[in-house]
Amino acid sequence: MGAVTLGVIVGNRDFFPDVLVGEARREILKLFTELGIDAVILDERAAKLGAVETWEHAKSCAELFRANRDRIAGVVVTLPNFGDEKGVADTLKLAGLNVPVLVHAWPDDLDQLHVERRRDAFCGKISVCNNLLQYGIPFSLTEDHTIHPGAAEFRRDLQEFVAQCRVVGGLRRARIGAVGARPNAFNTTRYSEKLLQAAGVSVSTMDLSDLFGRAGRLSDGDAKVRAKLGDVTGYAASAQVPGSALVRMSKLAVVLDEWMDANGLDATAIQCWSSMQENFGVNVCTVMSMMSERLMPSACEVDIAGVVAMYALQLASGRPSALVDWNNNYGGDRNKCVFFHCGNWAKSFLPDVEIGTAPILGSTLGVENTYGALAGRTPAGPVTFARVSTDDVNGAVRAYTGEGRFTDDPLATFGSRAVVEVPQLQKLMRYICRNGFEHHAAMNASNCADVLKEAFETYLGWPTHRHGAES
Repeated sequence: MGAVTLGVIVGNRDFFPDVLVGEARREILKLFTELGIDAVILDERAAKLGAVETWEHAKSCAELFRANRDRIAGVVVTLPNFGDEKGVADTLKLAGLNVPVLVHAWPDDLDQLHVERRRDAFCGKISVCNNLLQYGIPFSLTEDHTIHPGAAEFRRDLQEFVAQCRVVGGLRRARIGAVGARPNAFNTTRYSEKLLQAAGVSVSTMDLSDLFGRAGRLSDGDAKVRAKLGDVTGYAASAQVPGSALVRMSKLAVVLDEWMDANGLDATAIQCWSSMQENFGVNVCTVMSMMSERLMPSACEVDIAGVVAMYALQLASGRPSALVDWNNNYGGDRNKCVFFHCGNWAKSFLPDVEIGTAPILGSTLGVENTYGALAGRTPAGPVTFARVSTDDVNGAVRAYTGEGRFTDDPLATFGSRAVVEVPQLQKLMRYICRNGFEHHAAMNASNCADVLKEAFETYLGWPTHRHGAES
């Protein structure tokens, strides 16, 4: 992912020592450079020490932020001393950026509580937060109330904040493509376009007849089709797949790529059965996997809310996501289960990936019509799962998220599959069932549940259950 730009407000209160402000500015900018973060910060000539204290300082800083509003993904407020609570709140109000805000306070040293080095930022942070709430400005906090920027814990706080900024900024301008109608058998993938649009997520649609028509008009020898065929055969082992099926998959990929590009789409959700097999004779799984691997997530069964969760996980981690079924218990182990789907997971999850058929769909649609499903097993490692759902009755978007781990436990089956261990899994399943969440979840090979919880709840206003959290 590219470099992120953050606005920086250095707080100050004039009867505290100036040396603390200059030190703070240098330390913060040094850390930003180490982490590849660009800073928009008042010049030291624009205000005393480049800090924000007075109404005039707030106006100058807000003007600077507004001039860079297309760049700034979030704002860090750092308090080397008590700071001026009104100066911070006024700056953010005047700037009107509507981006995440991280409030940070420097710690006092017990041997430096004399006038020359006293900070009182422990107290000042409380006042700043009180004012932000009064002004209606949402904000995030560091794990520890006060923390030195040189500490590893603050580095982690800042990196998680940057991830929150990516999630919030990405979802507020996300453009999702819905290809086909949801499978008639799945009421579970119903969703509200209007609720998602209210959060900034726009949905564009394409009928399957349009997809099939455009793909059908492409000749087998079309240069774009041949190029895409090379991409498909280079993506995963395909020796067992008939050439005609590979060509049909390539045509679908060409049309989808062109449609996404023409509409500026970030992600898609596709009706992957049964019209696809009955009327075009392939599974679209490989094509969807290739898009997800390229960080253009694609969900099956027109699960738009599901692909929103996929995209959020991807924004948080910088890694591909996949859509899964909470599919099977794992023997008698109450904390393990099986993630499964016919086979559209990004190949980052499947080191042994190969293109094959979808036996379950093939049992009714004809196995010969299901070439394109991917088979492979996800190895041991971390996993974050998440689900976004539109609660149409109550007019809200809600979500859950949590973490676990992929395991290498034996699993003798087909398709895209993984064994997952989740602490207190039975408690999570009761929560999902009692709250009417879907059988689909998004997954990502990372640990970023806390990032999603903060981004969804604090900045998007989506009530979010964090499985495993004490509060």
